[in-house]
Amino acid sequence: MSSSCAGNAERPYAVGVDGGGSKTLAVVVDAQGREQGRGLAGSSNYNTVGLEQAARNIHRAVEQAAQVAGCRLPLQSAWLGLAGIDHARDHALLAPYFQSLAGTVRLTSDAELVLSALDDAVGVALIAGTGSIALGRDAHGLVTRAGGWGHILGDEGSGYDIGRRSLQAAARASDGRGPTTSLLMLILSHWQLQNAGELIGKVYGNNDKAVVAALSALAFDAARAGDQVASEIVLQAATELALAAVTVCDAINAPGEGTSVALGGGLLLHEADFRARVLDCMRQSRPIEQVVLVENPALSAARAALRLARSNV
Repeated sequence: MSSSCAGNAERPYAVGVDGGGSKTLAVVVDAQGREQGRGLAGSSNYNTVGLEQAARNIHRAVEQAAQVAGCRLPLQSAWLGLAGIDHARDHALLAPYFQSLAGTVRLTSDAELVLSALDDAVGVALIAGTGSIALGRDAHGLVTRAGGWGHILGDEGSGYDIGRRSLQAAARASDGRGPTTSLLMLILSHWQLQNAGELIGKVYGNNDKAVVAALSALAFDAARAGDQVASEIVLQAATELALAAVTVCDAINAPGEGTSVALGGGLLLHEADFRARVLDCMRQSRPIEQVVLVENPALSAARAALRLARSNV
C-alpha cells in the first residue's frame, strides 16, 4: 500500500461521504476527480443509531474506500454529508470524531450534497430515501428547509413512511377494520411470516428503520397492480414530498418564480412513476425550470472536497 494520500503532493486524494439512514457510502477520488475506490457501511444517522455507532460506520466506509484506492488515511480533504445534521450542536458533537480522516473536513447535511449538483447550489434539493427532507438556497445564500424531522415527528413521503403506512393498512385489513389489500400477503411473504399475528414480533423486535423502509417497494408494486389502498398510500407520499419542496420554494423564490430541483434518495431516483407524480404535484404550485437527478452524491461530494482543499491552499 502506498504512503498517505494527503502526504503525496503529486497525488492528492479526497473523499466524499453520503451518510443516510440505511447506509453510508464513501468515495475516494484522485486529483483529477476520478473515482479510485468506494466503501460501504451501515447507517450514519447518529439520531437513530447513536453517536459511537454512526462514527464507526463512517470510519469503516472511508477506510474501505481508501484501501481500494491504494492509500491510507488521512486524506487531503473530506466532505461528509450526513442525515441528521441540522444544527451547530450536531457539528460540535460529530466533528471531533472525523479529524483523523483528512487534513480538511467539511461536515454538512446529506441534503447539501444533493443541492450542490445545481448551478451555484441555488434551488431546491428534495430527498426521499429511508427518510425525507427538502432543502433550498437562494441566490443570496439564504438556506431554508422543510421536513427532515425523523421517523417519529415526520419524514413524510419517505421509504419508512410508506412502509409504516403499508404495515398499518395490512393490520387493519387483517382485523377487518380496513379495506382488503394485497399488501397484507405481500408483506407476510416478503418477511416469510405465516400469519398477521407474527407482524408484531417482526416490527417491534427490530429497530432498524431500513427494514420497514424496504416495504415501500411492495407498496409501489401493489399500486402498479391496481391495489387501491397501496395507490392511496403512494399518492399521499407524493403529495407530502411535493408540499415540502414547494414550501421551501415559497421561502426562497418570489411568487410565480420558477425553480431548479435536484432529486436524491432511492425512491425518487429509482421509482420513475413516483418521481413523475411528485414533480406533477409540485408543478401545480410552482413552475420548474430544471430537474437534476443526483445518482452519486458521494462522488459529487468528493470532487467538491477536492475543490475546497485547493481553495484553502
